[in-house]
Amino acid sequence: MAFQITSSAFQEGATIPTQFTCDGPDISPALKWTEAPEGTRSFALICDDPDAPVGTWVHWVIYNIPGETSELPEGVAKDKTLESGARQGITDFKRVGYGGPCPPPGPAHRYYFKLYALDSELELEPGKSKKDLLKAMEGHLLGEAQLMGRYGR
Repeated sequence: MAFQITSSAFQEGATIPTQFTCDGPDISPALKWTEAPEGTRSFALICDDPDAPVGTWVHWVIYNIPGETSELPEGVAKDKTLESGARQGITDFKRVGYGGPCPPPGPAHRYYFKLYALDSELELEPGKSKKDLLKAMEGHLLGEAQLMGRYGR
């Protein structure tokens, strides 16, 4: 079995329920992963929307999730640093923590939850951008898993 990420809230390619969007309470969905690569010391997760009119829109940046972790609960706090030591970055909403789907009217957009298994913790302060995270991950990637959901208005 390969490194895989799933959610109890929606299946691959299915509609993301309203509670995880700006049309609802805007909380993060529960995420669970299995078969992390051997040697994983930490995880990072990026959620983005490549269908946004202005280009790819970043909805969540979280990193230094401890390597022994295999899930994130529903409704992760929107704090820079979590109790586990995980750190959250800034989104394109200019806020720290999860910001759910909020597309303009029209066809449904795709939202990719990309989980990265890393061979170390990253020397990256809380509040950094997706770009900063991708740069910090260079040379540390052991594996990647993704889950895609859709949401339209």
